[in-house]
Amino acid sequence: MDTSRISSFVSGLWDAEIVPQLVEYIRIPNKSPMFDAQWREHGYMDQAVTLMASWARSKLGAFEGASLEVVQLEGRTPLIYIDIPAQGVQGKGTDETVVLYGHLDKQPEMSGWADDLGPWTPVIKGDKLYGRGGADDGYAIFGSLAALLALREQGVPHARCVILIEACEESGSYDLPYYVDHLADRIGHPALVVCLDSGCGNYDQLWLTTSLRGMTGGNLTVQVLEEGVHSGDASGVVPSSFRILRDLLSRLEDPHTGTIVPKELYVDIPAQRVDQARRSAEVLGTAVYDKFPFVEGMQPVTDDLTELVLNRTWRPQLAVTGVGGMPPLDSAGNVLRPRTSVKLSLRVPPTLSGAEAGRFLKELLEKDPPYGAKVTFDLEKDGSGWNAPALSPWLEQAVADASNHYFGAPAAYMGEGGSIPFMGMLGEKFPRAQFLITGVLGPHSNAHGPNEFLHIPTGKRVSMVVADVVARHFQEASKA
Repeated sequence: MDTSRISSFVSGLWDAEIVPQLVEYIRIPNKSPMFDAQWREHGYMDQAVTLMASWARSKLGAFEGASLEVVQLEGRTPLIYIDIPAQGVQGKGTDETVVLYGHLDKQPEMSGWADDLGPWTPVIKGDKLYGRGGADDGYAIFGSLAALLALREQGVPHARCVILIEACEESGSYDLPYYVDHLADRIGHPALVVCLDSGCGNYDQLWLTTSLRGMTGGNLTVQVLEEGVHSGDASGVVPSSFRILRDLLSRLEDPHTGTIVPKELYVDIPAQRVDQARRSAEVLGTAVYDKFPFVEGMQPVTDDLTELVLNRTWRPQLAVTGVGGMPPLDSAGNVLRPRTSVKLSLRVPPTLSGAEAGRFLKELLEKDPPYGAKVTFDLEKDGSGWNAPALSPWLEQAVADASNHYFGAPAAYMGEGGSIPFMGMLGEKFPRAQFLITGVLGPHSNAHGPNEFLHIPTGKRVSMVVADVVARHFQEASKA
């Protein structure tokens, strides 16, 4: 395999076709179902599926026997299923399956975009393509096919490849288990899983994700009155729903340090992951935290870089992502409000059960409500995290070589603070599979927030790495 030809082919395809396709994809406001209850009626998800499926179909003629189907189970978001038979040779190695995964649904708009940018307004500035969803992770289907097309261009053999692109990931992938079960016989038993929905510590080398946190969360509501009343009349007599809510949250989170209080939400961190966190901190330095858009004078929770890496990868952490029951400032009268609600997002360690954490959280917040207030916690989601199995020697070497070939630097390993429910699901179903989890969400790319961007050179290089590793997988399988 000629790595320079891989680089040239992939880069050319990205420039000529993939970037223009992503520009059109960014224009589509196909928000995940949790953020657009009328996604079916709006039709944006179908538009995104059609765009991706049409481009993919135009490329499948390069592969003998390849097929694409948009699978649509009743009442569920669609899924793109691509099946590319083993290419190049017959015999050993052709009976193994590689699964390549991504998603096409998007997070909501979020405020704070720069004046010349917007979630549905694709803008290219230098090496960056701005707009919602390009990096998280609309590029996945294009990058996966670019990798396989690069192998085909050279006649390099590879095992059977299945590409799965779901449309519910940003809502917790609640539709995906149904599709995995529905397609189980067709998917088979993957030997290698490639996921392109993760992050990178910098844009200078390949980053492999070693773990993903789980997540649970929902809406916490405290109600004290049937209706709002004059604050001058009621304050000092009626407890504030906001104060009670703040008190309840202190059961979960230390308000002074941000540390999660209950020990039930922690796990013992494996020694290897602590060591990897230390090495990642050494590589990244202050980029561990200065990639975030801090206001002037703001500091991270600690100056210990290793602890910061572990905080965002192996420790539980809380974010309040929404508030209800509060009027806007310009219409907030002198009223003691009847209720306050907040949306909680609790990240939990990779090896802690998301379902158990959700049940624990509900009990913790609802029991013994102060003053007898009406307290409800409506659990919206719970998903377990994932801790990668040890890499096989061939994969570890393949990753090292590919990073050096295409990035010109050694590969790096680090956990990620986000969740990819598909990984936990596949890890349970296919415990013998090897996993290559990587992505393009690096410093300042700001997935889910304003000014999200895709770093185009990293997208290209990740596609090259996938091509290299898929080819190396076949070489290894052929020896068995």
